[in-house]
Amino acid sequence: MAKAKKPEGAVDISHYDVILSPHITEKSTLLSEHNAVVFKVAPKATKPQIKAAVEALFGVDVTGVNTITAKGKTKRWRGRPYVRSDVKKAVVTLAEGQSIDITTGI
Repeated sequence: MAKAKKPEGAVDISHYDVILSPHITEKSTLLSEHNAVVFKVAPKATKPQIKAAVEALFGVDVTGVNTITAKGKTKRWRGRPYVRSDVKKAVVTLAEGQSIDITTGI
């Protein structure tokens, strides 16, 4: 049985499972001046997976990926403690002269 080929320009659906959303803060806005963009990514995503997903989804060249796992804070609600979920972020450095406009959709 022959497999169906992907149409030209099609993006692998698994890339959308790796990159969850852009992380827009004051610090990430300052990083954008240095060709870096910050994304929230899946907790089990690896650096090569993140690089491949950003290159495929946005059509840019990635020169580096740094990851940070922010541990969830302990909070209280009605006197009972609970823990927020951990969040993994990726700081993606782009090649010189390239940029991603995260305010528009994919």
